[in-house]
This record gives sequence, structure tokens and C-alpha cells, in this order.
Amino acid sequence: MNSKSQKSQKSQKSQKSQKSTHNHEEYAQRRAHLMRDMQANSIAIIPSANEIIRNNDVHYPFRQDSDFHYLSGFDEPESVVVLIPGREHGEFVMFCRERDASRELWDGYRAGPEGACANFGADDAFPIADIDDILPGLIEGKDRVYYSLGRHTEFDVQVMNWINTIRAGVRTGSHPPEEFVDLNHLLHDLRLYKTKDEIKNLKTSADISARAHTRAMKSCKPGIMEYQLEAEIMHEFGMAGARQAAYSSIVGGGANACVLHYVENRDALKDGDLVLIDAGSDYNYYAADITRTFPVNGKFSAEQAALYQLVLDAQKAAIAVTQPGNHWNQPHDATVQVITEGLIKLGLLDGDCDELIKNAAYKAFYMHKAGHWLGMDVHDVGDYKVNDEWRVLEAGMVLTVEPGIYVAVDNQDVDKKWRGIGIRIEDDILVTKNGNTVLSDGVVKEIADIEALMAS
Repeated sequence: MNSKSQKSQKSQKSQKSQKSTHNHEEYAQRRAHLMRDMQANSIAIIPSANEIIRNNDVHYPFRQDSDFHYLSGFDEPESVVVLIPGREHGEFVMFCRERDASRELWDGYRAGPEGACANFGADDAFPIADIDDILPGLIEGKDRVYYSLGRHTEFDVQVMNWINTIRAGVRTGSHPPEEFVDLNHLLHDLRLYKTKDEIKNLKTSADISARAHTRAMKSCKPGIMEYQLEAEIMHEFGMAGARQAAYSSIVGGGANACVLHYVENRDALKDGDLVLIDAGSDYNYYAADITRTFPVNGKFSAEQAALYQLVLDAQKAAIAVTQPGNHWNQPHDATVQVITEGLIKLGLLDGDCDELIKNAAYKAFYMHKAGHWLGMDVHDVGDYKVNDEWRVLEAGMVLTVEPGIYVAVDNQDVDKKWRGIGIRIEDDILVTKNGNTVLSDGVVKEIADIEALMAS
């Protein structure tokens, strides 16, 4: 093989490695949608995430900023997306690192400005080292700058330096922007409504996570460590191509389940206790968020079963009202009603149900909301209220439904038999045109089904 042929094949291999595996048309549609919502004669600036040092010479695994990825599919740090509606020479401009053979040998391939255009759809692309020379000229003459101030502190300073540079030339005819507009409102409202491709990724992430929870149930037995169940979860994620969790997994046995964000995962699981696992994968930048609670020994006690069934009934009531046309808080209201009524019947609360709800007495046992938006981020973007009114649910929105009951070990107001029991059940729900779809239905949650699975 001659050297020219070898060089050609290396070049082709290098270029192939830099191509995005995502739907370019999808990203183009998102950019076009956002630019339609922007005011005339404006510019939007979106910086990438930064690499974060873990310890000496070691970085945390890089994860691109969700807004940046949503608009570009570009997964490198030290990059900036610029959108300029109506620009004659192209509306989508990128700044990124140049190709560098020596750095790519150590750190992996880079797309470079040429790859940003060829493989990611940029109309123009420039080296990130030239941004101070080029971007002020793109900003100059625009009436508005769409930018999310406060999220990227160092980049905020850079942006203000560019604006001040333009302002310094006012006497010679420079036209600085008249106003800054928070990009979050437009972009995050767009991200709230999931496309078919996004729903496909969310469903895949939920399926992976459901298999991981099932694996944990099958692996559980008295004496196993919480971190060992976490390892079972992470194994299932990794084998399915979801190399990272969407958030720090919670594996809490016994009283640890009463700590809402318990992540130490270091204790042994005891015979007779429940274990609560809250874990979801990050697949293709889309999160799952599933919680299941089950008995370490495979068999619910009478008290555990009573509280578990109450939480499950509350979740079913909430899912039933997760419908288009209902507002965001109706599922939560449904869980509060069911849980308060149930706690009265079980003797953990005493009094009139309506009064107890009015006085929020249930919060001694159920202190969080019934869910949150879900998408690229596990606590995804989007306003919960519009004009001070709860947002109306619409097709394409995805949210979690996750009621729980947590009886603190030091709660002297209840019988000792209830203390130290923590239960949460969480699923991922897609609002559809005619109702909803439970994306995370691949893992069991009925008492009989859990016990049968663990017995098998």
C-alpha cells in the first residue's frame, strides 16, 4: 500500500470518527424553531460545558451542556454556538477547537471547524482561539442578545467584555445591543415538548433502567451491601450503552430509605428491612428516573405491605389524572388525598381529612412533590407555572410521578412498628393526545409481582 493511499484511509477514518450519530435534521429543526421565536435583528449565544478537574491530571467524564447539545449535537468542550436569524452567509455559526494531531493522540479526535460544518451542519465555523476577534463583529449592529446570564460565570465576563468593546466604538458609529434577553425562557419552553426522536430515546433509557431495577431485585438478599446493588444497576446501564447514570443512584436500606437523597450506599442490607432504589440511566443524553422499594428478604411484612400499597394506590391515582388538559399540580393533589386518607385509616394521622390536608399534616410523612419534568436533565427544564397558574399538561410533555411515605426512626407520634419504613414508587410518564403512556412499565411494582420475581 503506498503512502498516499495510507494517508487517504487515515483521513477517512479520522473524519468518520468525528461524525455525529444523531439526526441532523432534528437539530436543524430545533434551531429553526428557536430562531422563529427570536425577535428580528437579534443573536443567540450558547457556550458549551467545560471540562471539570476531578483531581490532579484527571477530569470528570465530560458531559455536554444540555442546551448546547440540544441545538447542535456537538459533544466537545471549548465550543460556542451562535444563531443569527436572517444572516446572509448562514444563520448557524460555531466556534470550536482546531484539529491538533498531538492533542488528538492523547485526548481523542476533534471535529475542527471543517468538521463542524461538514458533520454538524454549521454554516460557518471558526477556531475558538479567534472568538474575541470575530464574535464582537457578529454582535455589533444587533438590537438584542439572547443569552443565559449566570450559568457560565467565566463566559459571562467574556460576553460583557465584547459588549464593552462595541460600546467603546459608539462615537465612531458602532451599534451595541439595546438589550439582553434571557434565552432560557424560549429554549426551555421548546425543550419541554418532546419530539418523536426524543421520546424514542427516553423510552430506551427507561427500558434500560427498568431492566437494571429488575436485576437489582433478583440479586438482593440479606447481607448484601447497598453498593453491590448499585453495581448491579450500573452493570446493566453500561452493557446497554448507557455508560453514565442520569444522577447519583440512591440505594437505601431500612432507615436510610427515609433520607430522600441518600447516596452513600455503604451499609449492609438487613433481613426484614425494605430497600429503596432510585436510579436511572443517561442514554443518548436522555434521562430515566425510576424508583422501586422492595423487601430485602423478598417478603413484605404486614406494616410494610400496608404502607407500600398506600403509596402504590396514590401513584395510580396520580397517573390517572396525568392527562392533557389537567394542570401540573393535579397529580400531586391526588397523591396527597389518597395518602392522607390512608394514613388516617392506618392510625398514623388523626383528625378530619380535609383539615389535615389544609394544615399539611401529611408532610410529616410525605414532604416532597409528586414529580418533576423529565428529559435531557433528570430534573428537566420548563416552567411549572404560567402567569402564576399551574401549567396545563399537553401532549409531548414527560414527567415523573413519585409519591412516597417516610416514617422517621425518631417519630414518637406513631407506633414503633411503623418507624424506619421509607417507601417511594416512581415512574416516567409521557402525556399523549388521549391520555398518557408509562415509559417505565418494564419493571414490576405490585406486591405479588415483586415477591414472585424475588422468589424466582
